[in-house]
Amino acid sequence: MLNEIASSREDRPVVRVIQAPISKAELLQNELRQQVATVMDIQHESFTEAAPQVDEQPVEPGLGLQSHLVATFEGRLLEDAESAYEILDQQLATLNHMAVMRPTQQADNTPFLDRPHSIHIITGRVNPKPRPWWPNLLLFIATLFSVLLVGTQLALESIHATDPLLANRLAQQIIPELWRGLPYAVGLLLILGAHEMGHYFAARYHKLSVTLPYFIPMPIPGLSMLGTMGAFIQLRQPMRNRKVLFDVGAAGPLAGLLFAVPILLIGLSQATVSATPPGALYVFEGDSLLYALAKIAIKGQYLPSGGYDVMINSSQLAWAGWTGLLVTALNLMPIGQLDGGHVMYALLGERARRFYYPLLIVMGLLALLSNFWLFWVVLLLFFGRIYATPLDMITPLDKRRQILAVITLIIFVLVFVPAPLTEHIAENIQQAPRNSAQILPMLMPGIALVISRWRRG
Repeated sequence: MLNEIASSREDRPVVRVIQAPISKAELLQNELRQQVATVMDIQHESFTEAAPQVDEQPVEPGLGLQSHLVATFEGRLLEDAESAYEILDQQLATLNHMAVMRPTQQADNTPFLDRPHSIHIITGRVNPKPRPWWPNLLLFIATLFSVLLVGTQLALESIHATDPLLANRLAQQIIPELWRGLPYAVGLLLILGAHEMGHYFAARYHKLSVTLPYFIPMPIPGLSMLGTMGAFIQLRQPMRNRKVLFDVGAAGPLAGLLFAVPILLIGLSQATVSATPPGALYVFEGDSLLYALAKIAIKGQYLPSGGYDVMINSSQLAWAGWTGLLVTALNLMPIGQLDGGHVMYALLGERARRFYYPLLIVMGLLALLSNFWLFWVVLLLFFGRIYATPLDMITPLDKRRQILAVITLIIFVLVFVPAPLTEHIAENIQQAPRNSAQILPMLMPGIALVISRWRRG
């Protein structure tokens, strides 16, 4: 055996300091610190070592993530937030972690982009498995059947005006006559399909996992004069930043509107203008500003006027176009998980939550005009506060998207219908609460407030 060479003056061996092995947690902390340091000048850090619980709440409401918070870093980003997130996300992918970027809360009036930043690291990346397509197909077929029923009923009403006996005979065996409802069914499904595919392709453009559209049938007569409750797609991954949130939110209504307006104009050109029999119960389709302008453009006068009105049920395409405008208006309401809520949140960030109670009050007032809004008031009471929160809330909208967001909110004003479906006696046509101009003064201050907050923000 060989002795070690002495390394001290007394010719005695030096006592070695044996370091304790580094734990896996410390290795992870060091790696996370190194990765975050590539995009941030770290000024403060904290790590969470507790194991996640089964019933643990999401890291932040609105993200839909049940992941466990691992670490929080505070400091200033070394480059723009969008690029910083892209770099950090690629690094964290190897660890199956994700980043949530936020500006720190400031009690003073420090501008948003000048605030320090926080990066929260959470475990688990969202990698959803593909879903089967057959439920989407079955729902589409059921919705096609339900809207064909509505369209066929409109066709039979037109036949009844000239040949009541024929209309009654056809109504007794309505299934073979469903082809008569094709104009309404094709027109409405084109609008709804374009709306949902607008969302779908915008999500796929940003590489988000998203389902195919789920159409919602409503084949029960008396419960729906539309034949459907619309359609929806489900995003299965959180959106990266406010740019993505805006693109996905606004793409649907804008795409649907591109089909709804031409279908409405063609339908109005086919619809008749006449007076209803005195004393008859009349169901009004409400006027939005855009719908009123469309009637002026096609018919050359404002209607209803002098007891005359467009008989929208005399043209299936007109009814489909009006329904498309209504669907667009409902989706563009600037609250919660609706498309308008996505646009508002992308434009204003957390300040969008301040509009919850004012909008709820407006909806309550609208319910006094039409029972149609009662369901929506209840729905917004439960879900109106939930917003789709992006992972990166530091990256702002670029100027082009800011302008498009404001234009989208203006479109909401143009297509909004204060009283969508109301019943009145024919003599009271001109007094029916159907003109959007009656509620426009209530909407414009809100739009002006949004624009002023955006310009200050």
